[in-house]
Amino acid sequence: MSCEALTSSDVEAILRSCGAFLDGHFVLSSGMHSAHYIEKFRVLERPDITAALCAEFVRRFCNEGIDVVLGAAVGGIILAYETARQLGCKAMFTEREGGLMKLRRGFAIHVGMNVLVVEDIVTTGSSLKEVISVAKSHGANIVGAAVIVDRGKEPLQLDVRFEALLRLPLDAYEPNECPLCKLGIPLQVPGSRHLSGQQ
Repeated sequence: MSCEALTSSDVEAILRSCGAFLDGHFVLSSGMHSAHYIEKFRVLERPDITAALCAEFVRRFCNEGIDVVLGAAVGGIILAYETARQLGCKAMFTEREGGLMKLRRGFAIHVGMNVLVVEDIVTTGSSLKEVISVAKSHGANIVGAAVIVDRGKEPLQLDVRFEALLRLPLDAYEPNECPLCKLGIPLQVPGSRHLSGQQ
């Protein structure tokens, strides 16, 4: 694995080479609709590529004394694990319980721990903000958040340091304003959040 920094062009080329870019009519995890979807598991099914992307997370945060890398189930589990493996620290993940993001399975974040939060793709960043809030509620020091792609119309704004390997604005519409719905294009619901009725 190369130690050289990955540029945004490198990251976009990686995603395209994996077939991660899909066109159609999709419901995003944010609930918004889009003609474009990035299927993270075309990347995450490739350990070599996942390791290279996580190495870029590590390169950007390696001097922060990180104790825990935290992600959200499902995709964030893989990213947190690989990033933590390279950093030599713990990996943990949050899950939804009763609609609320929580630490479960005996995971424990203690006051003063340095936590890096990782995520795959963000549009509005709502899930990422929830994970950060969970860590803060346990007294963690959030050293930052890192994502593979920020696909929102405007760059995501957080109250912690934020690093996106690729900034790629893609269309996203509120369901009641979606032109694809008005055209009657069949709606696809990728991802896992809908499987348990979670929003």
